[in-house]
Amino acid sequence: MKKRKGKFEFFPERYGFFPYIFLIYLFMPIYYIFYESDWKRFVGYALVLLFTVAYRKLYFNTKSFSKWLIIQVLIILILAVFYNINNIFLGFFPANFIGWFTDKKKFYNALILFAIAIIIPLFLHSDVFFSASMLYFIPFIVIMFISPFGIRSMNSKLELEQKLNEANETIKELVKREERMRIARDLHDTLGHTLSLITLKSQLVGKLITKDSEKALTEVKAIERTSRAALAQVRELVSDMRTISVEEELTHAKSILEAANISYELQGDSKLKGIPELTQNILSLCLREAVTNVVKHSQAQKCLVCILEKAGEILLSIHDDGKGLNSNNKYGNGLKGMTERLVLIDGDLNLTSENGTKLMITVPVIVKEREAGVIS
Repeated sequence: MKKRKGKFEFFPERYGFFPYIFLIYLFMPIYYIFYESDWKRFVGYALVLLFTVAYRKLYFNTKSFSKWLIIQVLIILILAVFYNINNIFLGFFPANFIGWFTDKKKFYNALILFAIAIIIPLFLHSDVFFSASMLYFIPFIVIMFISPFGIRSMNSKLELEQKLNEANETIKELVKREERMRIARDLHDTLGHTLSLITLKSQLVGKLITKDSEKALTEVKAIERTSRAALAQVRELVSDMRTISVEEELTHAKSILEAANISYELQGDSKLKGIPELTQNILSLCLREAVTNVVKHSQAQKCLVCILEKAGEILLSIHDDGKGLNSNNKYGNGLKGMTERLVLIDGDLNLTSENGTKLMITVPVIVKEREAGVIS
């Protein structure tokens, strides 16, 4: 089986247009080289080409990073000494990459080599450098020498933030895992023995129903008492968990949308009185995911949330006036998660492009469920 080749990248996509913008500065040495003699012009253009190759290689941060950086610095030295002193401004290229060194020793060694490559041409062309017309060199050279420190500090901060984000994600996963284990332990401890008892009594009723119906009836009543006790235990367990109501989540959604400069409008009653906590919690999580998608992907200016209670069902819709659905990725991970949650309460999700994107959630509500507060 042939190995699939990766997509060619001139520069890594994560850096955007920034690497391409820097290429504009290569027109300066190309301009100066143009006025040289034939052989010198050929060598000069070859050096600029090699400099560009080194520039690209450095963005991919390969094992040969230091070698390509040295090549860049040496090319700047040659172009500044043998062609034109103004070519030292190419030093802004390696100055950027020197700041990428996380090892302090490598950073200072590269900085010293870079300083030597910049200072040598200045001394050799001192007559030009110290002339009044060339005083503009000084501030740019100072910036050139300071910039690696700034870039190194910025990269260190970004790396630290990335590690913190990774640590936070790990903590979240550990907390979720611990919570699952706690719920599993609680369910086992509170319901395990009770359900075992109900099973045994049910088997006993099956045997007694033809032999001793009076005793079977007594056992049935005992099963009913045991099941009610189990139901109370479940309610106790659920009450210890944090439940988010739709009303609370709508307040949060409003602040998120307004922070993103998206106007928010609500139609219907957000209180949803008598709706069980499980249903409220799942609807709230779906609402949060939907609003997050509006903020991140829709490019919308308005978002309408509509809640409608009909006989036996709740309709929740989130409608934005943004760019609409991406046909290539209609059901991403967020929507998949919503669908999986709604299955728990027999809910349904429908997504359409209608002057933007409209997400419609339908959840059945049983009258008995309303009265009891949990599914019986």
